[in-house]
Amino acid sequence: MTATQPLELLAPLSGVLLALDQVPDPVFASRMIGDGLCIDPTSQTLCAPLTGVVSNIQNTGHAVSITDDNGVQVLMHIGLDTVNLAGKGFTRLVEEGQRVEAGEPLIEFDADYVALNARSLLTLMLVVSGEPFTLLANGAVDIGQPLLQVSPGEPIEAASEEEGDALFSKPLSLPNANGLHARPAAVFAQAAKGFNASIYLHKQTQSANAKSLVAIMALQTVQGDILQVSAAGEEAEAAIKALVELLAQGCGEPVAATVAVVESVVSATVLRGVCASPGSACGHVVQVAEPELSIPEKGAGEAVERAALARALRAATEALQTLQAKAVGSAQAEIFRAHQELLEDPTLLEHAHGLLAAGKSAAFSWHSATAATVKLFQGLGNALIAERAADLADVGQRVLKLILEIEDRAWDLPERAILIAEQLTPSQTASLDTGKVLGFVTVGGGATSHVAILARALGLPAICGVPVQVLALVNGKHVLLDADKGELHLEPNQAEIEQLKAARQQQAQRQQRDVAQAALPAITRDGHHIEVTANVASLQEVEQSLTLGGEGVGLLRSEFLYLDRNRAPSPEEQASTYTAIARALGAERNLVVRTLDVGGDKPLAYVPMEAETNPFLGLRGIRLCLERPELLREQFRAILASAGLARLHIMLPMVSLLSELHLARRILEEEALALGVGELPKLGIMIEVPSAALMADVFAPHVDFFSIGTNDLTQYTLAMDRDHPRLASQADSFHPAVLRLIATTVKAAHAHGKWVGVCGALASEALAVPVLIGLGVDELSVSVPLIPTIKATVRELDLVDCQSIARQVLGLEEAAQVREALRGFHAATVETSSVLEN
Repeated sequence: MTATQPLELLAPLSGVLLALDQVPDPVFASRMIGDGLCIDPTSQTLCAPLTGVVSNIQNTGHAVSITDDNGVQVLMHIGLDTVNLAGKGFTRLVEEGQRVEAGEPLIEFDADYVALNARSLLTLMLVVSGEPFTLLANGAVDIGQPLLQVSPGEPIEAASEEEGDALFSKPLSLPNANGLHARPAAVFAQAAKGFNASIYLHKQTQSANAKSLVAIMALQTVQGDILQVSAAGEEAEAAIKALVELLAQGCGEPVAATVAVVESVVSATVLRGVCASPGSACGHVVQVAEPELSIPEKGAGEAVERAALARALRAATEALQTLQAKAVGSAQAEIFRAHQELLEDPTLLEHAHGLLAAGKSAAFSWHSATAATVKLFQGLGNALIAERAADLADVGQRVLKLILEIEDRAWDLPERAILIAEQLTPSQTASLDTGKVLGFVTVGGGATSHVAILARALGLPAICGVPVQVLALVNGKHVLLDADKGELHLEPNQAEIEQLKAARQQQAQRQQRDVAQAALPAITRDGHHIEVTANVASLQEVEQSLTLGGEGVGLLRSEFLYLDRNRAPSPEEQASTYTAIARALGAERNLVVRTLDVGGDKPLAYVPMEAETNPFLGLRGIRLCLERPELLREQFRAILASAGLARLHIMLPMVSLLSELHLARRILEEEALALGVGELPKLGIMIEVPSAALMADVFAPHVDFFSIGTNDLTQYTLAMDRDHPRLASQADSFHPAVLRLIATTVKAAHAHGKWVGVCGALASEALAVPVLIGLGVDELSVSVPLIPTIKATVRELDLVDCQSIARQVLGLEEAAQVREALRGFHAATVETSSVLEN
């Protein structure tokens, strides 16, 4: 918007105009949220009054904000107290982060239902970014009619804020029944504006400028959320005190008399999260965070700014290529290769170039493009896509620093540091000095994130999903990190520390012994052989597994060929990869290739898919491949190219219906016939869906083997997302319900002479090995570095004892009880082994 181009806002609804003064709500009427107008609607579809990006749409569908390319921000709020309807009567037609044109439908609503069940149907349209405007209509208006003209002057600016070290409040539990919706958010933002300080409101891994109503609403808070207020500047301390008190009192809304500050958790001696990388360490708290960057909005001319962005992108690519070259193992290398792909993403570049053309700086354009996409990813309610958002944020920050010519220095850390952070990026993790850093703890992230993968590669114990109050710990505090249990001990005593040291020393000695004996077969003391194979995603991992005693590949994740790239792999690339892996294994070892396991939860840039409300229950795995059979046919042809080079097996993911298996087998037979392959590879299915486990006796006659994916089987059985920060500790594969499904599968398979493997994370846990053997599992496919440990564990056991403990734990009630019983069994086994060795 320039001085000669005023902006017209269109009527989002048909109806009768009213002045804000006539709205029976003091927060709206007083213009605390923003100036604008009110419509008594006669239509039932709310449309965009301007072209821009959906900067926020409430989960309940009653309010939406649009921000144009020049920062004009308009909030529309359908009805009064409609947040109480909890979404009933509203249908959202757009998503946060989506670009919309003026006049495009945003929300449909049932006017009769809203009018009957809410205080009022009056709908507000407010210019919350503060630009002055003039009214272009009065009385009755039609949808799409010019309504307001925003003046070409600059928006009202907030007072300048001082910088400094940020102070954090204690965590507090939000008491508002409907979270911080428009009214309480406006009260909070208005109060924050009264302080000469930079103030932020934090919810888990998300943060919002406390002086921005829309930013606060975008946090999508609900009652009971744990929040923190941070402030930096002259009045930081006073701001925190006042704003915490305001939150505790409900920001102007009546709330139940509760103690909002989470004193009990802060005073707890143990904070719990999810294990991201195993191990333990004792050290001192070091809080780490990236400083805020000052980003100029106005550019020095499109040509100059385009050149600056191009230079930064080239420099970032070179830096990522260096990181990729230095990476230890293929998993690390793949992470930074994926980061390089993000730098070339056409949608990101198009967004940034559009802003450059509008006169914005390279830094502003790039930051806006990446931030909008990150926010979109985070709002999709999908753990895996949210983790890709973390990757994009990392890449975005790397390029931004290069544009701003800010040197990306490593943190100056003391010895024996236990890092505490809201979130770490892959770049930060990869550059950690393991001579000083003993481990880290984060509020955000997940056990499958790229940061977790890097932590495991570096051998750093780490936990994620820890309550936000961990950010209030003082630097230098002595803590004990037990990542295996997902615990951070805040007041460790000397006995615990000594016990930890002894356990670590013992673990190191055992690991050396296990690696030295890795070539020995995994045979129990009473002569029962268990095949121990590897879960891999590259030729490099296959080769590493063989040096560590792997007896084959129990899970080749074929999607590694497809993910984090803008174009599908060619049939030749696929075939040569499978052939190289089969040759490395040789004719006597199993190669189990899982067909493409992608979908709404792991989308491919080049396979268009409709957005899904719940991608974990949607079109993924075999469902997607059968819907797009050419994708499956091409993959079958590539896999069949390796026939005869290894004992080839093909495994279908996410099978829940027998008809899916029959159709896939028919396609495989047709492709084998066309290629002249005489002997078909073995065909099996993954048991990931409870229905497949319960009907294993129906599937067994039609498969050659089963492989149980305990990660998905657990979350589907318990209806808990295994990466959910509050539920991950309960989404435990040791739950008796999961173990019973494994027992059911094994019994059905053995009755028909078929073998059963476990390729999920449970197979990589030494504690689980006795129960899996006792349930009759034939093969354990594990994470490559853990092959020696799992094989050694098998050699310490007796089959009869394993069967006994398996029967015992199937009768228990919870995963914690199973773990406790298995720890007791392990202690007795170690003692027996020690006696026998002596």
